[in-house]
Amino acid sequence: MELLPEALRTTLPPLYAQEKNKDPTVWIKFFTPDSSWTWYVTEGSEEEGDFLFFGYVVGLEEEWGYFALSELEQARGPLDMPIERDLYFTPRPFSTIRLPSSRNQANTNS
Repeated sequence: MELLPEALRTTLPPLYAQEKNKDPTVWIKFFTPDSSWTWYVTEGSEEEGDFLFFGYVVGLEEEWGYFALSELEQARGPLDMPIERDLYFTPRPFSTIRLPSSRNQANTNS
């Protein structure tokens, strides 16, 4: 599966485009089908031969941060399954995303 097809690449806001938005739009959802890791992408740009994303990561911790397309393409879950893109995900405000800890409202203010 192609994680970042051209159509998504051109629609995704560039890095820092939503940094002043208290409730940024999540455009893409990546996940590991064999574990509980999920990446919610709000922005992204080409950076030094790679594509750098910014978004909310749910893994061992839940936090906002940067992650690279190359990292997602190389990562594997515990059963050696690759990361996938949720084909049925539709862009929506971060506040509407259901997170395991329900901390999304508190995190949008930081």
